[in-house]
Amino acid sequence: MNFKKLTLVAALAVTQAAAAVPAYAVPVSTAGVTGTVVSTAQAVQPSEAVVQPEATDPLPSEVPAGTVTPTATPNPGVTPEPAASADPSATATPVPTETAAPAATDGTVVQPQNTVNAVYGTSANQLILHMNSRQMYKNGISYLANQPMAVKNGVSYVSIRAMVEMVGVSYTYEAKTKEVVVTKGSSVMRFKTDSKIYTVNGTKVTMKGPAYQFKGTFMVPLTSITAALNLPYTVDNIGKRVILTLNTKPTATFSVQSTEIFAGQTYINYTTSSSSPNGTPIVEERWSDNKQDIYDQPGYYTVTYSVRDANGQWSDPYSVTIKVLQPNQPPVANFTTNKEEYKMGEPITLTDLSYDPEYEELTAEWTNRALAFFNPGPVSIQLKVTDKHGLSSTFEKTINITSEQLYTQDEVAKLFTVPGDVISMDGGMIPGLPNLTYNLSSENYKLIRSNSPETVNQEGVLYRETSVGNTRFLVHHLNNMSTRQKLYVIATNNNLYPTTITTQYSGIAGPVTSPEYTGKISIQKYYNSMLTNEKYSTTILQPGESRAILTDINKIAMKPGEVLSLSADLFSDLTVQYDVVMVEESKDPIAQLPILPILDRDGVHNRGTYPDSTRIITVSDVVGTTQSKLILGDNKNDLNLIGIDPMTGTEASNAGNFGVLYKIRFEHVAPNTLITFNPRGGNYLGSLMVNNTIVNLPNKGSLSSNDMNAVVYRSGNQESSVEIVFSVASGSNLPVNFVFTPLPALKQ
Repeated sequence: MNFKKLTLVAALAVTQAAAAVPAYAVPVSTAGVTGTVVSTAQAVQPSEAVVQPEATDPLPSEVPAGTVTPTATPNPGVTPEPAASADPSATATPVPTETAAPAATDGTVVQPQNTVNAVYGTSANQLILHMNSRQMYKNGISYLANQPMAVKNGVSYVSIRAMVEMVGVSYTYEAKTKEVVVTKGSSVMRFKTDSKIYTVNGTKVTMKGPAYQFKGTFMVPLTSITAALNLPYTVDNIGKRVILTLNTKPTATFSVQSTEIFAGQTYINYTTSSSSPNGTPIVEERWSDNKQDIYDQPGYYTVTYSVRDANGQWSDPYSVTIKVLQPNQPPVANFTTNKEEYKMGEPITLTDLSYDPEYEELTAEWTNRALAFFNPGPVSIQLKVTDKHGLSSTFEKTINITSEQLYTQDEVAKLFTVPGDVISMDGGMIPGLPNLTYNLSSENYKLIRSNSPETVNQEGVLYRETSVGNTRFLVHHLNNMSTRQKLYVIATNNNLYPTTITTQYSGIAGPVTSPEYTGKISIQKYYNSMLTNEKYSTTILQPGESRAILTDINKIAMKPGEVLSLSADLFSDLTVQYDVVMVEESKDPIAQLPILPILDRDGVHNRGTYPDSTRIITVSDVVGTTQSKLILGDNKNDLNLIGIDPMTGTEASNAGNFGVLYKIRFEHVAPNTLITFNPRGGNYLGSLMVNNTIVNLPNKGSLSSNDMNAVVYRSGNQESSVEIVFSVASGSNLPVNFVFTPLPALKQ
């Protein structure tokens, strides 16, 4: 037979034999060994017998019909990848066909010597990939990947299966989600077909190009899989190859749980973590000699930790420097009184002189403290202060109360109770007080009130509305599902031009289990943003773009039974679609938005879009010379806003005027006037601003009866103007009154 013809026949035999091997990283014989083509996960080193590493199941779509698959140890954790159509856009140049040696007399093919291996494959702990080729070298052994490294749209791609198995980590393919799941130590990486995003333990990472399937092979950008597997690499442009460094050492880390460590006092808890890149068990650990559970002396101590795997490899030492502080000293409690002896009803001035040797903030607890006392005799007052480490100190002082009286209890309460504290007033007489007359105007803020369903039983869209210009949000919802949920406000630009959304003010509270608490804190933060301008920001939405805004609301997932509240003011220069949605914490709300159902109202709470939600009240008459009141939220003196529920197209009435921002100006407040806040509709817990100072309603507890009045403001000896900014806190009740009471005369 002609030798040239024989060579062609032999080359064809090699090609057909190679096609019968399951596509993966197929080792190629590099010595002149007579026999059949080496099967999956086999490799022949020069002048040595065949080496048989662990094999894996081939992808079904990669085994031609009628092919006899070589025997291999199956990997039960691998779900076969589905077949995919060819991708003609992938640029891939196969390895040139080598000239085969003549066929042996028994019909087998003799593999040629692979000379490239001798040049490039000699370094240990290296994986070498050849550009536009299936050729791979791991520690000097030649393999064939199931697809060549290819270039698509300027991005280099490799077979993820070949890569992870060369590195020695596990992976599975989830056909339902079209995801490859790679597990390396404690890290779980998920790659999805046709997506530029992969996740590491839930954290999203963006790749240079989307993953795709080509002839049943899952292809990912080279830079992404090397980053995910933490593989350093270099590019040899002359040799047209990529050289990756394989780390086979185990890793060891530890952390110290105590944030502050005091000599002789703090017990240290060491939390360790170790892993092997290829899953080899960790069999031994080693600590430096200066690791101690309690350090007797202050100073800096560097502790080192290492582990050894079953192959005998030690990790690099991992070190943490521990700062040990001087032993914590207890605080010192102390206070003074402005006098040693007082009349009954005489105000007592207490000055707290407590301090902490480490200058830490202290918690004060008073016993028998009062504005004044009303029974004669000695009175003991105690102060206990506690530092953040639990050490405390107590100081006690005795004063004497004479039988002479200065003020009554009612007079003391009205004259000296600090703003935010509560005084008692006959709630039954307050409705009979005359109402103040005032001028009413408004500012055009469109209010979006998303409060129904307040208790959310399924994922969905809670509110959908469009708005342009000034827009106010009041969002208040409770997660009643069995899983952790996140609440989002999503803005969508359906215009032909970019639009800018400016966040002016915002306050977000929760997630916690108390609806009243979230309402109080969110409105308090809302006022604070008006004073500090700290929430001011701009967001530019491109045409067609959707994006979550006011993102503080979705930083923390809501556990079952928890509530979130939001108050915010925005401005947009073009019309924007706003969606308030609740979805399970791991889901992408933007991707879910088109398929989420619009949830129905709960029939109890309110939702709606309302115009003119800033009400400006101006009182021009003198107030405070006699008792009077200003009532809000009663739908009689202060009418409900009327709007529409955009999801049903029905009229909506904003009961209680939640979300309305009241700007109240009293132009003439008489000297010595007490202004208090009195709830009339039930329990109240909130705050307001008076002359740009935030006042709690109340400082402690809640206003649970209509006899309770929180002190708002007390005027001085001259007539003055007073400005109050108020918005009803979610979770509280309406109506409410502002009560104006003349103060008793001061005495010496």
